[in-house]
Amino acid sequence: MSERNRQDGDGSPYVESQVIMTTVQLIAPFSMTYGLFLLFHGADTPGGSFQGGAIIGATVLMIAFAFGIESTREWLRNRTVVALAAGGTAAFALVGFVPVLVGGNFLEYEMYKKVFGIKAKWGLEAIEILGVAPIVAGVVCGLFFALSAGFLSGGDMWGSQEEDASDVDAVTEVTDDD
Repeated sequence: MSERNRQDGDGSPYVESQVIMTTVQLIAPFSMTYGLFLLFHGADTPGGSFQGGAIIGATVLMIAFAFGIESTREWLRNRTVVALAAGGTAAFALVGFVPVLVGGNFLEYEMYKKVFGIKAKWGLEAIEILGVAPIVAGVVCGLFFALSAGFLSGGDMWGSQEEDASDVDAVTEVTDDD
């Protein structure tokens, strides 16, 4: 088995395993396809877009574990993850507030049929596909990338500040006056 060590962008060791990388290359297209299947059949069949978004997010995490978190973070930039979550929220709000603007209630899909001649089912489909799934996928990926950065209680990241030996000595130094 061929394994090679390298330093990931944050200084943590990363081990490349050909077995894991090959397995992820084989499984990722199928899991992404299954996530999209659940996403598009969410309103009609059990499963739904929440699970589809979670599977899509988990596929990104699987890729990050196989090919490195930093390289995956460079491939899937923060603005893309934020755009998924924010865009899903905006789509949900838009679909929900359009009936309010034409005299209905929030998420009253029947107003789409009465006012625009669109089947009420398409309002639910828009919420499922454009709202819920991108929010879930964006939050799953965003939380993973935030947790993998390793924040300290003061907001500093692990490894971002090297402790100076004089600072440690100043803290641990005990004097006779105490």
